[in-house]
Amino acid sequence: MKKICLLIAFFILNFAGKAEDGYDLWLRYHKIKDQNLLNNYRNSIQHVFLSDNSPTLQIIKTELVKAFKGLLEQETIFHSKILLQHNSFILAKHSSIAFLKVFSSSEMLSIQEEGFLLAQKIIAGKKILFLTAQTDRGLLYGCFYLLRLLQTQQPLEKVYHLSNPKLRIRMLNHWDNLNRTVERGYAGFSIFNWHTLPDFTDKRYIDYARANASIGINAISLTNVNANALVLTKPYLEKVKALADIFRPYGIKVFLTARFSAPIEIGNLTTADPLNPSVQKWWKDKAGEIYQMIPDFGGFLVKANSEGQPGPQNYQRNHADGANLLAKAVAPFRGIIIWRAFVYSNENPEDRHKQAYNEFVPLDGKFDTNVMVQVKNGAIDFMPREPFHPLFGAMPKTPLMMEFQLTQEYLGQATNLVFLAPLFKETLESDTYSNGPGSTVNKVIDGRLNPAELTGMAGVSNIGTDINWCGHPFAQANWYAFGRLAWDAALTSEAIATEWLKMTYTNDPGFIISAKKMMLESRDIYVQFTNPYGLHHIMGTGHHYGPAPWVNNLNRPEWNPVYYHKADSFGIGFNRTVSGSNALSQYHPAAAQKWQDPNTCAEKYLLWFHHISWNYTMKNGKTLWENLCRSYYTGAENVAKMQVNWNKLEKYIDEERFSQVSQLLTIQHKEAIWWRNACLLYFQTFSKQEIPATFEKPDKTLSYYQNLQFPFAPGSAQ
Repeated sequence: MKKICLLIAFFILNFAGKAEDGYDLWLRYHKIKDQNLLNNYRNSIQHVFLSDNSPTLQIIKTELVKAFKGLLEQETIFHSKILLQHNSFILAKHSSIAFLKVFSSSEMLSIQEEGFLLAQKIIAGKKILFLTAQTDRGLLYGCFYLLRLLQTQQPLEKVYHLSNPKLRIRMLNHWDNLNRTVERGYAGFSIFNWHTLPDFTDKRYIDYARANASIGINAISLTNVNANALVLTKPYLEKVKALADIFRPYGIKVFLTARFSAPIEIGNLTTADPLNPSVQKWWKDKAGEIYQMIPDFGGFLVKANSEGQPGPQNYQRNHADGANLLAKAVAPFRGIIIWRAFVYSNENPEDRHKQAYNEFVPLDGKFDTNVMVQVKNGAIDFMPREPFHPLFGAMPKTPLMMEFQLTQEYLGQATNLVFLAPLFKETLESDTYSNGPGSTVNKVIDGRLNPAELTGMAGVSNIGTDINWCGHPFAQANWYAFGRLAWDAALTSEAIATEWLKMTYTNDPGFIISAKKMMLESRDIYVQFTNPYGLHHIMGTGHHYGPAPWVNNLNRPEWNPVYYHKADSFGIGFNRTVSGSNALSQYHPAAAQKWQDPNTCAEKYLLWFHHISWNYTMKNGKTLWENLCRSYYTGAENVAKMQVNWNKLEKYIDEERFSQVSQLLTIQHKEAIWWRNACLLYFQTFSKQEIPATFEKPDKTLSYYQNLQFPFAPGSAQ
């Protein structure tokens, strides 16, 4: 009897651990508890017609079996011929259901290559749920949309949803190295095991592909933008092929990062000059070799002439020369080149904010048609809050691809709860004024302002080998939010948070209301205790962990925090007006006008664009110094409130994930106090003012914080 009890306990513990360790992400198919809704779902989709038998349709079938068994506790009856005598669910491409004439020709024509239409129709008194698309990929995306409705317990009665992705390329950029370390990775090592590929393919690759397909991601750059040329050699290309074969049925194309000096490093050439015929032939031959192995290879992502990476400027050529070299090599195979605009130079004394604009705007219209320029959301480097990058709206003849960062390099890394949908939305909804009022960044990248065949959005991956994929349980929401917004940027942060919480945790409104509020406020809270009023880039150097506004000893001036905050006895902030670096001149005058006067500048960007006196009176009647103190203290207090609110939610969810988030919030609160104390003690040496008496004084000295060392922090050189 004792042995039986132990076996039962072992089974229960293992089942619970597998189900609620976060591995399943938002694809948890737990039984629906609402009996009326459950019966309705069961009645609607017990019989499923699934046309054809492609690899993608087999994936759909497998997903439906898994989902219906979990959500509905129902075995699904599949049919190869359309049956109208039952309430049923029919998945089919246009050609298979056109004869039923349930949709008009205009409806059919409105469905684009990756889009889908889900609709319930009454035929001969039977409720028939139709999912139709042009392609198998469209059916796959529509399948996951239907499952999202079930998971979030939405009614199927009279459902009608036509959905087309707004962007052609929806890509994750992995900054993964061939030795499985991940640059700015906070969730373990790379999931791509180059040592065991191609002969062993981990099941995790399939689960990764499922997760991406479920939110519409259709492209992956497998390797670090600080590229290693070895990935372009035949042994590694065979490994890449194995991954491409796995991802293809999920609608995902693979891209590789190309090191510009590869012709020298692996091709035995003496130059990588893009105008050299031998170099051009080498890249042409290399592209042919890759496409012979991977016919649907997406193309190359390139970081060149930035942070020490080689590029065309090594040969007195420009970025268009470099990009077009590669573009011509992949053009015969319908491949594309994604050329990153993140460039700045130690030798260039110009404000780092201005350098990408200065280099790329003169090249507008000079890139080949299969080139996209990938631009970070802001001009510095994925800061907790940045004004939009001035390149958006300034290159109407060049397709610009948005680059967001999902991995929390400057956002507390995997110890902090920071939901990034509000950051993404803030950028996408910013008005560039390039074509008049309403010329938002989103309209720039989706081609509405300047029609372009190539459109896209990239997100720097936050994925690793941690069992829950992303380190912090709530970091999964940033992966999810990126995919949903890349498909449709009109979605609200609130709607995305609601979906993710229901699918990942529970539909119980007692949980959703409180947890959603916490998520939606989290990014602003992080800004409050780290980078208020436009302060930026004042984190620890190298590992970028924690505050270090005092650092001034790095050999590149733009790597030093003092370069950005410029605190002195007068005040603080970077003057980017005409009397300073004049970075404001790179924006359309209507956009710049909002920021050029400190008295009218949105206070969230005040210190981004202006050097302001410590005694400057802000809109609430208090001085800048008083408001800085208030922001740092309020931010730390708000993290404490997050802890209290989370503790009230324990009864709604599993113990393991509740405990993990609870412990991480404890760390976040300690880090918030650390940021608060370290920054205010340091800035106090310039302001010469006391922290207001209403606030608790720091219990440690500035020298204590300045002497902290973090040799084992992710990203550390040691």
